[in-house]
Amino acid sequence: MSKHNSTAEEATILQENKIGSAFLKLLPLFILAHFSHHLVSALLVPLMPLIRDEFSLNYTQAGWLNSAFLLAYGVSQLPGGWLSDRISPRLLVTLGISGVSLAGLMAGLAPNYMLLACSLIILGLLGGGYHPSSAPLISASVEQGKRGRALGLHQIGGTASYFLAPLIAVGIASSLGWRSSFIIIAIPIIVLGIVLYVVLGRWGFTQHSVSNRKSTVQKDTSEEIPGHKRRLISFITLSVVGKDLLVGVISFIPLFLVDHFGIDEVRAGGLLFIVYLGGLWAGPLGGYLSDRLGKIRVMVVGSLLAGPFIYLLNLASFGWSIYLVMTLVGMSMYLLMPTSEAYIISHTPEHRRSTILGIYYFGSRGGPGVVAPILGYMIDRLGFEHTFTIAGAIIIMVTLVCSIFLRGSRD
Repeated sequence: MSKHNSTAEEATILQENKIGSAFLKLLPLFILAHFSHHLVSALLVPLMPLIRDEFSLNYTQAGWLNSAFLLAYGVSQLPGGWLSDRISPRLLVTLGISGVSLAGLMAGLAPNYMLLACSLIILGLLGGGYHPSSAPLISASVEQGKRGRALGLHQIGGTASYFLAPLIAVGIASSLGWRSSFIIIAIPIIVLGIVLYVVLGRWGFTQHSVSNRKSTVQKDTSEEIPGHKRRLISFITLSVVGKDLLVGVISFIPLFLVDHFGIDEVRAGGLLFIVYLGGLWAGPLGGYLSDRLGKIRVMVVGSLLAGPFIYLLNLASFGWSIYLVMTLVGMSMYLLMPTSEAYIISHTPEHRRSTILGIYYFGSRGGPGVVAPILGYMIDRLGFEHTFTIAGAIIIMVTLVCSIFLRGSRD
């Protein structure tokens, strides 16, 4: 090895060690960033019963309103992933916090259904760079065998936002209206995003993603393994289908509680926190299990359980049984999210990780935007029971098919 190459290698190692040390010290800040990224968008579903009453929406229209955000959020993951491989990740992370909150402020001020939908579209477009930027940054800052755990810890921030959003949203809305929930929450997060941008700059997160830096320490051989592409495509397909249907079903739970059990709109929105209660620990658990037991094994077993959990919504009565089922549904979704990210990062070459993650996030974040209005249309015509049964059955069938193509992997 030449002296020049040796010097370049040492510089790369020193830079990566510096980033890794900064990540460990800033882990709480990364969790806070993830929390802030999702908090404003997490207000929509718990406030949906109140929004539906103001604009006199049916289930299909309510589904389309949720899709306005989800579709835009999914589509923006593709350019977000591409940009993350080429520009400073802290810019995209900050845009995913302050930009998203600014759009949330516009949603709170929207006077009608169409302008609210437009605000949600802008919200989704501005948020597309966060995950393709943050996930490779986090995974590159830890050992390969601990990626699942690191991503699981990062997941706590996103889960906590969905856990607290129903409580915060209905607490504000019950006194000041649903618009005030968007406005009051968005303003401080805009400021937080700017502060985070400055702090990340001081710690050296100013260049391209760590995963994009070429290193001679270890050659990436992920694409040389026979059947690699087949398994990667199958794994992403299974991850996306399961996440899309779970998110689609969860988006209708407040309306399900109102119309099926007859409880009031504010209480129904607040009870959504139960879905995300299990996710607070299921995310870190999923990351830990994927490191210990294998990512494919955790994904297949978790997906097979998700289908029956959705079906159980039909059998539960109001009280402890519906609370338990809602918790199980939330657990099944968040158990699989860090597993998906860790597998994709571990099985894609460094220079294309953010791009491949962008494709995955496009399907898993934007897919519910297609699924939600379809589920709403089905609920309008078939009712909740048949719709939930069909959604659960699809997850099971897709899991069984994809598991055939995932055979032969040691991970």
